[in-house]
Amino acid sequence: MSSFAQSTARGLAAATLFGLIGVAGPFAIAAGNFAAPVGVVQSASPPETLAQAATSSATTEAAPPADKSDPVEAHIKELHSRLHITTAQQTQWNTLVDVMRDNAKAMMNLQKQRGQDAKAMSAVDAVKSYQAVIEAHEAGMAKFVPAFQALYDSMSDAQKKTADAMFRGKVRSAAAKESK
Repeated sequence: MSSFAQSTARGLAAATLFGLIGVAGPFAIAAGNFAAPVGVVQSASPPETLAQAATSSATTEAAPPADKSDPVEAHIKELHSRLHITTAQQTQWNTLVDVMRDNAKAMMNLQKQRGQDAKAMSAVDAVKSYQAVIEAHEAGMAKFVPAFQALYDSMSDAQKKTADAMFRGKVRSAAAKESK
């Protein structure tokens, strides 16, 4: 496979994986612009809020509306609610949330740097900047997958079914966008 084809395939794979996590931010790249990482919500909620939500019993009610001011924190809250995270799963959940927040912070820092450098970038600099974004996505996913796997392994069959449906939907959505 040529270097260009490998890079293109790598970029498409990264975009698909980021879509899986479901955050419209640093991991979602649109027209060279990116915001908050997948699986990361950008407003910080007090830990007590997440802990309280973790102790609630599983229900079939819809997830609360996302916090528009902080997509990473909104996504964290939505995942917590939809997956019905239990007290027993709190350790795995907290590890995953830490990874999501760290990934979001890294992407936001990269986005900020790109924004500061944008006017002075040559075409080569712009391509290298895009490469840095892809590499940051890869590094973030390398951290996200094991943390998510640990949580997933602790889930009940019903929770896994919900997670599977959520993430399958993200894959279909990303695939549909790619085919257009």
